[in-house]
Amino acid sequence: MSGETDLQQLLATLSPVLDPEPYGFVLCHAPATIIPIFALIHEAEGATVIARKSTITAQGLSVAADWARITLQVLSSLHAVGLTAVVSTALARAGISSNMVAAFHHDHIFVPWHRRDEAMTVLRGLQTSR
Repeated sequence: MSGETDLQQLLATLSPVLDPEPYGFVLCHAPATIIPIFALIHEAEGATVIARKSTITAQGLSVAADWARITLQVLSSLHAVGLTAVVSTALARAGISSNMVAAFHHDHIFVPWHRRDEAMTVLRGLQTSR
């Protein structure tokens, strides 16, 4: 498995990037109808789809809130310890709710759309404080 595991190196090279479009989370019983999907999570209660808001609304569905997707460009390993904790704690200290989604190469953070600029400031602060 590739990717960085050293927490200090991960934080030093976070390089957060804010997606310019809002995203939404929607509970969907037929998720295959929403294309393209960013993430699909199957739970006992149904499937949670994460997609651009424009994609969701084009399907006639609505989202309860707009979310900003921030991608940490650092190539993190799935075995890295502490990155999610440090990032979510920093955002929590700023009063910003966050939903973390880990993928093979990068971590993605969903924050309320109206708090996206504040979240970017917090994340950049983590990178420069190391």
